[in-house]
Amino acid sequence: MTTFASGTDTLTRDALTVLQPGFTGTTAPDWLLRRLGEGLASVGVFGRNIISAEQLSALTAQLRAERDDVLVAIDEEGGDVTRLEVRTGSSFPGNHALGAVDDPELTRRVALELGRRLAACGVNFSWAPVADVNSNSANPVIGVRSFGADQDLVARHTAAYVTGLQTAGVAACTKHFPGHGDTAVDSHLALPRIDASAELLHARELAPFRAAIAAGTRAVMSAHILVPALDRTRPGTLSHRVLTELLRGELGYDGLIVTDGMEMRAIAGTYGIEHGSVLALAAGADAICVGGGLSDDETVRRLRDALVAAVRSGELPEERLADAAQRVRALAHWTSTAPAVQPDPALADIGLVAARRALHVTRVDPYTPPAEPPFVASLTPETNIAVGTETPWGMSAELNRLLPGTESGSFAGEDAGHAAIVAAGERRIVAVVRDEHRHPWMTRALDVLLTARPDTIVVEMGVPQAPPRGAVHIATHGAARVCGAAAAEFIAGVSA
Repeated sequence: MTTFASGTDTLTRDALTVLQPGFTGTTAPDWLLRRLGEGLASVGVFGRNIISAEQLSALTAQLRAERDDVLVAIDEEGGDVTRLEVRTGSSFPGNHALGAVDDPELTRRVALELGRRLAACGVNFSWAPVADVNSNSANPVIGVRSFGADQDLVARHTAAYVTGLQTAGVAACTKHFPGHGDTAVDSHLALPRIDASAELLHARELAPFRAAIAAGTRAVMSAHILVPALDRTRPGTLSHRVLTELLRGELGYDGLIVTDGMEMRAIAGTYGIEHGSVLALAAGADAICVGGGLSDDETVRRLRDALVAAVRSGELPEERLADAAQRVRALAHWTSTAPAVQPDPALADIGLVAARRALHVTRVDPYTPPAEPPFVASLTPETNIAVGTETPWGMSAELNRLLPGTESGSFAGEDAGHAAIVAAGERRIVAVVRDEHRHPWMTRALDVLLTARPDTIVVEMGVPQAPPRGAVHIATHGAARVCGAAAAEFIAGVSA
């Protein structure tokens, strides 16, 4: 039974309970442990908090020594967005690769094994899966994080992912409601707007969320997007129409509603995190995620006090805060009583198996592997904030393991193609791109490479929207480490 520090009143405990803060460091700071004793029920862990599985296990044990049913949340989607393997790249392909295979049972098994590894480290809540339909090919923040551009495909894989993850005892948090796929703006940086009709939204964006709800998703994350067909003035996270009338009322969802990071500019830059958090709870959210960029006790105190003040002023009904806190505690209880899943040897390499199946190879002539170690030219775009800059991407390391002596370089900008040719010398070039269709400079660099070196192998590790070209074109449908490993096997001529 969890106990709270004496002197902490019910209102203050409830205000702490609905917060999901992060922290810095690889051990729990004293302030965080103290807040857990006062009523804080959730903690977010990020790449900055993780060195290894063993260290993460020790960290979560430290948290549970203070509160045995604490929700330990993580932004672990697999694929490009990984925190568990932030420094090496993920052992699991992301959603787009799974959607390309289109085997829901494979998706379920991948999510089950990923969930088992999280649970083994003491993590019981994952801000995944992404249920957004990537209908806008210019989307700068979703892309390969989505299962695809077809709502029915996204729906069946979202349901399979939720089932697999929760079978492992890890609560799924389906995101980003009501759908972030049809945007050309990153909500980390500004407030996106979707101008689709209500009819299209219900048929396309909401289909995967209906599937997730039917599959029993324990949580849903809101999106910081303005959807005028649903609410002309408030973004989804702050909209009573979106969260309470639509998600709770029309879709019948009764689980936890979590906000996307309130420190993101779409909210922090327009409403501020304190006022935004009050508005989010009043709209129907139950948990305030604020750990990605703000991770100190001062932030927790400010948000706690803002919520308490809003209740006392009448801006936030006390029963709404109490209801939100109770939903958090109910999810904490579910995770604390979920049975453990034992390792299944058949799933040990399920991520690599899935990555191999996701490869799509286009070639004109019979393929001959490089006779000598090649040169990997990575045409590197700017990384979006969700993915981060800590996680390596590409395939040079994987190819070097199979073809020792492989060299590599990273190139960007208008001179990228010429610079890669000079750096490669006489070696055969493997040009690695990521979302070529969104980066005109990347297309021009490939033009230069393929004109000078027609035998160049092109590896697309983003959404394969641009036409295939090169002597061989390999679409991996993601930039996870296992996606690079699968492509490297093909290039080196190694049988799986």
